[in-house]
Amino acid sequence: MATTTNTVHTGNHAPGAEKMYQDPNNTTNGDISRQMTHEEHSTAVAASKFGYGPLAHVNTSGSGRLAAFGGEFQPGLYKGVKDRKFANPAPLGLSAFALTTFVLSLINMSTRGVAEANLVVGIAFGYGGLVQLLAGMWEMAVGNTFGATALSSYGGFWIAFAIILTPGGFAIEEAYKSEQSVEAFYDAFGFFLMGWFIFTTILLICTLRSTIAFFILFFTLDLAFLMLGIGYLQRNAENKPNPPVIKAGGFFGLLAAFAAWYNAIAGIADDSNSFFVIPVAHFPWSVKGQEMRQQKNERATV
Repeated sequence: MATTTNTVHTGNHAPGAEKMYQDPNNTTNGDISRQMTHEEHSTAVAASKFGYGPLAHVNTSGSGRLAAFGGEFQPGLYKGVKDRKFANPAPLGLSAFALTTFVLSLINMSTRGVAEANLVVGIAFGYGGLVQLLAGMWEMAVGNTFGATALSSYGGFWIAFAIILTPGGFAIEEAYKSEQSVEAFYDAFGFFLMGWFIFTTILLICTLRSTIAFFILFFTLDLAFLMLGIGYLQRNAENKPNPPVIKAGGFFGLLAAFAAWYNAIAGIADDSNSFFVIPVAHFPWSVKGQEMRQQKNERATV
């Protein structure tokens, strides 16, 4: 009976050092000898440092990289993680962000006369905060730095937002009113929102070589934070948050919510559950856009 002989490099052995083993269950006729490729060896060495788990440091600079895709919440080139058998956590985080933003934006626009954001506190704690934070942690586990930073940060935003506005709970707003004035609270809340505007601008810059759907999400969210921050800092004649500017922030927030849902379904829909693939429209200057243009030119010259 023939046995299969495999050559495996382990640890820091020299290229000539080999550990041979035989597979007793192999019943293939003929001798088959295979040596680990350089990529397989590098992956094994890197993964062994962390027990071959999802936190293993794996070099993704090889040819196996994929272009940016909105549903993966990754603006740059990345390597797929299907071999690790982890689900894509991005749609969960995007959906949590979208629903919470959707409800708050409707309230900011005073839809049907609703102006108090008390209801959002529960959603922000449970869905937009906790669930989105967990999705961000799983993005870290699958090696997506951008997704982990964005989802975890916005999950923290919703938790912080809920803490600030919890009625009678943390009494943050009441403390400002008793020790200073309500104007001081509006200014401080405006600072809070402008800080998130700056952070979102940083993420927006990182989407300029990805997809249009990805860019629209962060562009509209950036404008929402900007409008809301200005609305609290530049108040009206009654020294209250400027209603037209707050409504503008709510409008851009609605656009951001629908853009987040769109990117979420782009990550959920595949050939196993959908009759069509959601287009995310790569920028022409992105890696994927250049590949598509090159393929189009090659077909035109045939």
